[in-house]
Amino acid sequence: MTPDLLEEGARRIQAHAGKVEQGKTESGGRAAGFSRPAAAPGVVDTTHGRILYLEDVSVSFDGFKAINKLSLDIAPGELRCIIGPNGAGKTTMMDIITGKTRPDEGTVFFGSTIDLLRYKEAEIAQMGIGRKFQKPTVFEQLTVFENLELALKTHKGVAASMFFRLDSAQGDRLAEILHTIHLADSVTRMAGNLSHGQKQWLEIGMLLMQDPKLLLLDEPVAGMTDEETARTAELFLTLKGQHSLMVVEHDMSFIRTISEIVTVLCDGSVLAQGTLDQVQADERVIEVYLGR
Repeated sequence: MTPDLLEEGARRIQAHAGKVEQGKTESGGRAAGFSRPAAAPGVVDTTHGRILYLEDVSVSFDGFKAINKLSLDIAPGELRCIIGPNGAGKTTMMDIITGKTRPDEGTVFFGSTIDLLRYKEAEIAQMGIGRKFQKPTVFEQLTVFENLELALKTHKGVAASMFFRLDSAQGDRLAEILHTIHLADSVTRMAGNLSHGQKQWLEIGMLLMQDPKLLLLDEPVAGMTDEETARTAELFLTLKGQHSLMVVEHDMSFIRTISEIVTVLCDGSVLAQGTLDQVQADERVIEVYLGR
């Protein structure tokens, strides 16, 4: 969820309740006060066949090398699955891509022209990189409809928000997203009353309302029922091709359903890459992650 959306969500809840403390949201405790980017986002050039490109990226924390000469690239419209043991560097890699963490060295490009290391977290989000954390981050005091309306790519100023009305195209887009995320029958429900899986879908829908080019999804099916997991797989396969997706997950059954290429991280770098069958047969992957 983008920082300006967190700010506007806090304001929208204040308007509903009239007594929510300024700066606090239903966003799982993450702060809403981020600066806005100073410049308009650049155009993402994918003519070279890659939407994300990392080369020789390294970062250390207190002497521990969380990312070690990591090189990885993703094609436009690709659904890439990332697996690996705890501490392999999966979350840190996402932190670097989204500007939350600055690497000590290396190159990170969005398309062939946008050097992500030159931009702040809010700027990167507005360029078209959406991130979904493991814990769902929705505004529980608002309805499903209001959450999606709030996420529209529009000016988030106070006056603009007070007088905002959906136009026909925006209404059609919202209805399309509701159908995509399996919540068309829950449009008037309060987000706080949704199941865990439905909250995950709603947050994905909020990201989709901002028309991201790249989605980073961290353990999206953790805590879901089998039925919710199956519907999430269906959702991701629907999004594939329209958006590029990077999915970090431990559920191998889910990975098998959605994956083409799987990248295995270990000790902050790529250990193996290929189809799920190929990486599951790799002796190094068996030893460090899958077990015998």
